[in-house]
Amino acid sequence: MVFFSLRQYWIGHIRLALAVLGLPRHIYAGGVRPPAISCSLDNHFRDCQLSSSTRYHYYSTRHQIMTSSDVLHVKSRCPQYPGSNVKRYPVSDDKVTWSKSWPEYSPVSHINPAVAKKPCWADPEIGTFSPKFNALDGNIDRRSFEGIYRVEGGKPLNPRGRTGVTGRGLLGRWGPNHAADPIVTRWKVGAKGAKMQHAVSKRPILQFVSIKRKDCGEWAIPGGMVDPGEQISLTLQREFSEEALNSLTMSSSDKTKLHERITKLFSSQGFEVYKGYVDDPRNTDNAWMETVAVNFHDESGDSVSELPLQAGDDAGQVQWVDVDSSFPLYASHSSFLERVAKERKAHW
Repeated sequence: MVFFSLRQYWIGHIRLALAVLGLPRHIYAGGVRPPAISCSLDNHFRDCQLSSSTRYHYYSTRHQIMTSSDVLHVKSRCPQYPGSNVKRYPVSDDKVTWSKSWPEYSPVSHINPAVAKKPCWADPEIGTFSPKFNALDGNIDRRSFEGIYRVEGGKPLNPRGRTGVTGRGLLGRWGPNHAADPIVTRWKVGAKGAKMQHAVSKRPILQFVSIKRKDCGEWAIPGGMVDPGEQISLTLQREFSEEALNSLTMSSSDKTKLHERITKLFSSQGFEVYKGYVDDPRNTDNAWMETVAVNFHDESGDSVSELPLQAGDDAGQVQWVDVDSSFPLYASHSSFLERVAKERKAHW
């Protein structure tokens, strides 16, 4: 794991240097893989919806993936802020951390027009309200998985350092913006129901539900924002239902049947793959993405495996995909799938 983290660290440095020079950032890691960096717009935000409480059980291992605050964010410093013509103030690696004095630092302030219109999922401007940072603020969780973050001038500071942009940009919340990513897997089986083995690794092949994002055309794990007051477990199930099964267009009776079918899987013991800061191109000095990625595995193949997948919400396409290091995935989702494969002793 030390080698993996160092490798990603240096790849991040190389990508940033190429981005500053305006060159393609096609740096591959661990086999043939497309670039993980994407500065495209993410359409996670949706209409407000409060849900009742529920719980899920998960297990974790001692294996970790890039949770250290020593790993510099790279996508959060991509030269142009997504969905705009705003150019970030250039931040070199040695000036990312807030502990580094930099009197000349002059980042641009930016808020997307959609956020400025004050939708239900967005905070007001600082000064017009008094948020309780580093705490549960009413039904909005302003706590960070990274620990206590600094607040200066009434505004929270990104725990991973400078980004070259202040304000909220495309993000609705000051401070952490919480998301959830459900990784639904099953075993790939043959005609007789036996697990299929990979020809090279001789390990069983996992499949996961993948969506093709409308905003950037990349394949990804379905996921979305945690609504105010919503338990992570409900977010995971809701986002999977909306993006992979198109539940938003179903009749009430069909939704009830679907809920009964997938609740069995999502109430089972899930494997927490990752919890923490997300190096996201929407991040700013005062607002950033954090996520919880949980793997729910349909071991017997009788839970969601037979459900007809239908793209909905933010998805352009949806399908079961073999878990393999050569398959191109959005952002850091490949790292999530790699950990799932290792945990379940499957091919990668």
